[in-house]
Amino acid sequence: MLKKRISVSKKRQITIPIEFFNRLGIEKEVDCYLQNDAIIIRPVRENTGEFDEQILADLISQGLSGTELLEKFKEMRRKVRPAVERLLDEAYLATAGKASFFTYEDVFGEEDE
Repeated sequence: MLKKRISVSKKRQITIPIEFFNRLGIEKEVDCYLQNDAIIIRPVRENTGEFDEQILADLISQGLSGTELLEKFKEMRRKVRPAVERLLDEAYLATAGKASFFTYEDVFGEEDE
């Protein structure tokens, strides 16, 4: 684990050490989380298209094409990140015992042997 002590300015600003910055490939933005009395800073990764094929297949199966397909695709793509973030928030609350959760069996049923 890399560790480095850094100072906090009067304006509550910090400077990320260059070796951390370069190693993580930080570009323009970072996400900042508070977890277990620690601040977690992660580089923001632009949508790398993880769900693009699934979104397009679904929209095409709905009969969309041309400009309508493009506009609906952009709309759906913008919704992916907030949806994943909500799922992560729910998972965190469930692990902290602050929210209900479902087991694998609850969702998919018992395995047949």
